[in-house]
Amino acid sequence: MIQIYFVVNFYIFEFRNKPLDKIYFHDSNVRSSLLHRKDLKKFLLAVFKQERRKVERIDIIFCNDKYLFSLNKSFLNHAYNTDTLSFLLSDDKLPIVGDIYISIQRIRANARDLNIEYKNELLRVIFHSCLHFCGYEDTPPASAVKMETRQEYYLKQWFVSRET
Repeated sequence: MIQIYFVVNFYIFEFRNKPLDKIYFHDSNVRSSLLHRKDLKKFLLAVFKQERRKVERIDIIFCNDKYLFSLNKSFLNHAYNTDTLSFLLSDDKLPIVGDIYISIQRIRANARDLNIEYKNELLRVIFHSCLHFCGYEDTPPASAVKMETRQEYYLKQWFVSRET
């Protein structure tokens, strides 16, 4: 843990790089209704530790379909809606710096279509996006199965930890 001390007018102020200050949630023109954010940050940091990845900073931005569509078109040249986009901004061997964009509209629609609770779908997509930063991929099919198995494992662990 980094500790920095400043002496100002004979008072000592200590600033620490707190672990929870590595993951940030942002609601951008939408309301995600994500509860237990502090607990989720701790859990996600535990996921990264289990996956043997260090985190410098991850921003998780909740947005609408229109905004995510424009990112998908601009950066990936895909002209369709998606539920999430993950942008790893650091080298693979360095601590993770990345942005995750999640369309709350798409999550709500997917939850309705799959007949599951919104909060479950939102958490599934958050875990899925974080696993991209750990090297998991959606393609080819064998990789997708491995990734889905891992995201479902963490989803189950999250709910088990919430029950105890």
